Amino acid sequence: IGVGLVGFGLFFIFFGMLLYFDSVLLAFGNILFLSGLVFIIGFRRTFTFFFQRPKLKGTSFFLGGVLIVLMRWPLLGMLLEGYGFIILFRSFFPVAFGFLGALANIPVLSKLLQKVGDSSSMV
Repeated sequence: IGVGLVGFGLFFIFFGMLLYFDSVLLAFGNILFLSGLVFIIGFRRTFTFFFQRPKLKGTSFFLGGVLIVLMRWPLLGMLLEGYGFIILFRSFFPVAFGFLGALANIPVLSKLLQKVGDSSSMV
């Protein structure tokens, strides 16, 4: 259930951004994303993740952005959320990029990437 809620939350956030920052879609996506996060890792772990002392700045920007989106100021809210998200998950980015780099070592994907890289056009 949690993965589905997070997936739908990200979909609604992306769709809300495509529709020129529609505040209702963004607010719905934020609520789904946060509730899905609670379902995945549990309420206590979510609370301890967001309210650790070194992450309070990121948490305040992220949750403040969610509140501003809920108050129908979507552009400012999404900017604050994005900044808070980067601060909160900055320690996770190297792990994610390392995982993406490791995907290129899979034989089928490496051949596909080589074909895509070799097909340069002279346009």
